[in-house]
Amino acid sequence: MREAKPLAQPPGEIGKVRARAPGALLAGVDLRRVVIADGVLVKDLSDLDGLEPGLSIGSLADALTRGDSEVTGQLGAQSPAEKDVAFALNTAFMGDGAVIRVAPGARIARPIHLVFCFTGPVPAAVYTRSLVSVGAGAAVTLVESHEGPDGLDYQINTALDLVAGDGAEIDHVKIGLDGASALHVATLTAALGPHVRYNDLVVALGGAAVRNQFFVRCDGSGIALSLNGATMLKGRQHADATLVVDHAIGGCVSREIFKGVLDGESRSVFQGKIVVRPDAQKTDGKMASHALLLSETAEADHKPELEIFADDVVCGHGATAGSLDEDLLFYLMARGIPKKEAETLLIQSFVGEAIDTVTNEGIRDALTAATSRWLEARE
Repeated sequence: MREAKPLAQPPGEIGKVRARAPGALLAGVDLRRVVIADGVLVKDLSDLDGLEPGLSIGSLADALTRGDSEVTGQLGAQSPAEKDVAFALNTAFMGDGAVIRVAPGARIARPIHLVFCFTGPVPAAVYTRSLVSVGAGAAVTLVESHEGPDGLDYQINTALDLVAGDGAEIDHVKIGLDGASALHVATLTAALGPHVRYNDLVVALGGAAVRNQFFVRCDGSGIALSLNGATMLKGRQHADATLVVDHAIGGCVSREIFKGVLDGESRSVFQGKIVVRPDAQKTDGKMASHALLLSETAEADHKPELEIFADDVVCGHGATAGSLDEDLLFYLMARGIPKKEAETLLIQSFVGEAIDTVTNEGIRDALTAATSRWLEARE
């Protein structure tokens, strides 16, 4: 970030018109839309009627104005990212976002779609903060999409605080479709209680410079954690994935799989750390980062780390970077498949390992279709 843009103004009528129909990638999926345009939750564009029993959705700005003690008690107080600079900037400048509460035992069948869109006429900075609290034994699927125009170098700093109770089940998918000149920094913080099942996928397709960072703390035993990423870059795009998984309590399983496809002069960076505390015996943690380079000028950097302070654990990490397998490519072409189609099949198979972790079939199919369109647009 060379300079900070002025804070975005709330959307006017023209902005609301632009925000009325974003999210074309997921247009065919049955989702409950919550629209946050230029950093403000727009209620008249959001689907807030007929909420399922046990579900509440509201504005963060409204909750803070009311002095909601539950929100102020959870917002950042349990965050494992308290010393992170980008997260601190978000805390300082946050304006609005969504507050989503799922009551204990509630099973929310319809996925919730947070639609973040930039509609301003001039470059600006947007700081959004959302809080998701999922009670014990509850289940919910949450989708984020971030979109904006190509011609503006706007800046996004967004954060999501997640607090999960005993036995909660959470699926989270974040899709980055920002404009070609945008700067996008996103922070996910999660404090997970005992026996939580948490599955997360971040897909990065847009933006000039993108950083997705994860700070997850396992605060109870029996947690099953899956963090995944699929990045597809071209031109001079840059994407950074940074994660810290803190095993504070033993008996938890974590898996991290990040896949990157790089074309042109693009660059990807993966920085991952698994921390196992002294009391976190019986921890099972594995982390892998793999990059597929489609050009000689693309670059992939990997920095996996383990910090283990316990002696009864199973932990490991790995990283690879390389081009398409010539033998596999020859195998497909020898069976009559044209070269470009053969390359497409291999690339889809490569990123598919991450995308296939999405449990919702409609969302998974939409992401697969998006990767196909990206590949079709390759020169």
